[in-house]
Amino acid sequence: MAYDDPGWNRASAWLEGESLDPRAELQVVDVPINRSVTPGSCDLAPDAIRKVLQRYSTHAFHDFIDVRGVQVTSHPETSDVGALTTILSKGITALIGGDNGVTRLGVAAMKRSLNLEWSQIGLITLDAHLDVRSLDDGPTNGNPVRGLLEDGLLGSNIVQVGVQSFANSPQYVRFAHEAGIRSVTAEVCLTTPFDILFESELERLADRCEAMYFDLDLDVMDRVFAPGCPGSRPGGLTPLHAQQAARIAGSHPKVKAMDLVELDPTIDINDCTAMAAASCLLSFAAGMLGRP
Repeated sequence: MAYDDPGWNRASAWLEGESLDPRAELQVVDVPINRSVTPGSCDLAPDAIRKVLQRYSTHAFHDFIDVRGVQVTSHPETSDVGALTTILSKGITALIGGDNGVTRLGVAAMKRSLNLEWSQIGLITLDAHLDVRSLDDGPTNGNPVRGLLEDGLLGSNIVQVGVQSFANSPQYVRFAHEAGIRSVTAEVCLTTPFDILFESELERLADRCEAMYFDLDLDVMDRVFAPGCPGSRPGGLTPLHAQQAARIAGSHPKVKAMDLVELDPTIDINDCTAMAAASCLLSFAAGMLGRP
């Protein structure tokens, strides 16, 4: 049982609905799907992320923001596109996965909820992988981007940030390039002021789209920081990079939804990956308080 300190406001209570003069609202829904190419238990991730939020405060120290200014409404877990569409129609939404297959469901639901054409939808991913594997065996965590292309999303409306060397095959690299997908490598992310880079890519995409979806695949982080992600590799980004991206995405008025995916709590070490994921959810909410 956690130590009960009346002066310590827990982020877990915020996720359960505790607010403080709310100026924004965030819909939160668990999407515990597990159709991974690599066998695992990503369906257990929502519970793990919610649990570690008990160890976080709601205060963003560097700019004195309290995320309790965002009112959270939690919804029953679902992987049904119709149910997700209804939730997204209520406002900005965070989907807690689950494997990366969540992204295809989430983007489709966002499109439906806003009654937009595919040409008006944008996807920005923070991911080590292109996620354009074959669809022959149905939807998996390895092909949500390819699935969205099949659904009608334009390749030119997709930006993938943090893509790593030796994590994608030449065949799929060619496929993504020919589809018109824009990729920013991990090497560039690690040698450039990342906040400026990510904001520039988000603005570039916003110029083309009416609404954007932010996919945060936790395996974009270096394996040291993401041992709970089967697909993480050495040479990835840091939790600070992921937090910065989440904060920037949360602050953009055209970002209508985000997801956190690819955590398998059964292989995590000392809740390292779960805590990184939870910090990104808090960062996204803090960003929302900076919207016009």
